[in-house]
Formats: sequence, C-alpha cells, structure tokens
Amino acid sequence: MTSVSITLSALSVSLSTTEPPSLRNPSNLTPCNLSTSFLGRKLSVGIPHSNKLALKHTTAVATILFSLPTGKPERKSSQWSARAIKSFAMGELEARKLKYPNTGTEALLMGILVEGTSIAAKFLRANGITLFKVREETVKLLGKSDMYFFSPEHPPLTEPAQRALDWAVDQKLKSGDSGEITVTHLLLGIWSEKESAGHKILVSLGFDDEKAKELSVSMDKDYVPSYK
Repeated sequence: MTSVSITLSALSVSLSTTEPPSLRNPSNLTPCNLSTSFLGRKLSVGIPHSNKLALKHTTAVATILFSLPTGKPERKSSQWSARAIKSFAMGELEARKLKYPNTGTEALLMGILVEGTSIAAKFLRANGITLFKVREETVKLLGKSDMYFFSPEHPPLTEPAQRALDWAVDQKLKSGDSGEITVTHLLLGIWSEKESAGHKILVSLGFDDEKAKELSVSMDKDYVPSYK
C-alpha cells in the first residue's frame, strides 16, 4: 500500500495599515490603540467626541424636567421639582402596570408613593397610606383591565388628573413664590378633585381636610433631611 505524504505550508496573512487621506488625523476622532495577538500589530481606532451630542441631550432633558402637561397653555409656565416630575412619571408607569388607558388621579397618587422621598410621600406613609393599600383600593374602585389590553407608552391624563396638575400650578402662582411646584402641591391638587378616584381612595384610607391642612404647611418644600 502506497502512503502519501502531504505537507501544508503556513498561510501568510498581511494587513495593510495604510489609511486613506480622509481619515488621517480627523478633528473629531480620538485615537485609541488596540493590539491583536493574531497579527501582533497595533491598530488605531477613532472614537467620536460626544460633546456636541451631550449638549443636545442636556437641552432635551432640561425641557422635560421643567414642564408637565397643562390644560392652560396660555398661562405663565412654572417649574416643577425633580421629585414631582419623577412622581408623575411613576404615575404613568403605574397606570401602564394596571393596563389602564389613562393616567388618573389614583395613578398620580401611586406615583407619589413610588417616588417615596418627598415630604408628601413620607406624610402619607406616616398616616398608614402605603402603595400596596392604594393599589388595592384602586382595583376595588376601578376594577381590573382586560389582560389583553396594552396601555400606551404615555397614557393620557384624565380630566380630573389634568385639573389636579393645573390646581397645583395655580396655587404656586397665587403664592407669588419663585420656587418650584412640589409633590405636596400635586398631592393637594389630587385632594382638591372631590369626585376623583384619587380623592376617594385617600378618604377610604383615612386622609381628611385636617391632614391636608397639616401637610399644606410644608407645601413649598419637597425634602427635609431631618424629616421622619
């Protein structure tokens, strides 16, 4: 039997590192050296500067942070606090979790408790009003949504919820203060809507006008480090 011997020679691979003229020292690239064990050479990779993009992003965030939906676009604009903005965003999320088509006063109330760090949220918890209880009362009052229904990304506000926001803005403007609209403004705005789901849930959990009056003393503050 004849044996056949086959010899394979090493395959030589070469990489051209010549850069096109248009890529030599571009003004918007930062060189970063990478090495490869396969080729034993260093490659220069350009990473775009993100300063311009960051500036655009910052502007967009600032626009979002200082405004919430209003039913009175002709009115002088006011600045909401970061905690109030987060409470509103968490309210939208709670509405979506329950698969509700709209963000109502009950969802805004849950959003305040989800955010959790404001004076208003701490006051509610100190009086036995928790997220679990509010969510439970919401389902009792409004029922469960169809399991196959999907809420929009930003469920539109119900009329009572929009009026609650507008009430908060009006109160801030009436005060003549230049500070921010706080979570307490938002909570008392919900309380002002007597026929709303949020108001009814607060009543069922023991909130009343006396507690609203007590809370209104700290209306212009969102956070006090020593508050318990």
